[in-house]
Amino acid sequence: MTKRFLKEHNVNFEERNINQDPKYLDFLKQQGFKSVPIVMQDNTDPIVGFRPDSLKELVG
Repeated sequence: MTKRFLKEHNVNFEERNINQDPKYLDFLKQQGFKSVPIVMQDNTDPIVGFRPDSLKELVG
């Protein structure tokens, strides 16, 4: 749902799929995350899970 939200609101993003490339899972675990999706953007706190309220802030 997060990916769909970003696409519908024309927010550019880079998807890093933990199933296709497990090194991303290792990175997230090292950062202390225990669930996905995680939206990371410079200078903001990560958005964990499907959070339309927080994602709207990315839209502007």
